[in-house]
Amino acid sequence: MGVDRIERVNSLLRRVIAEGMFQVFQGGAFQPGIFTVTGVRCGKDLRDATVDVSVFGDEATKSGAMRQLQRHARDFQALVNRQVRLKFTPRLVFKLDRSLERGDAVLAILDKLPQVKDDGESGPAEND
Repeated sequence: MGVDRIERVNSLLRRVIAEGMFQVFQGGAFQPGIFTVTGVRCGKDLRDATVDVSVFGDEATKSGAMRQLQRHARDFQALVNRQVRLKFTPRLVFKLDRSLERGDAVLAILDKLPQVKDDGESGPAEND
């Protein structure tokens, strides 16, 4: 199976799962707006898929939200089965993606660094 096809399937699954958050978590303990599906990685045989999810909130919210995602994994699989035509519906495993948090931390560090002026001297960081 070509890499291009797997990338297209990953993209399609990412879209379907992200849109399905509002159906699965409607009226639940967690609002669907706290989740961001950042990526999906299917295995070569398309039987398993890891769904990377970023969750907005503190650590307690994140851990509770991830438990809820795992609890509703079959609901997401049923949603994928209804909307996507594949020989096999992949088993979904949700994984917390902390890349957005790391990116924010790097940007915060860069904001604290002194700015280099055009003449090569460094000065205090300017706040916009």
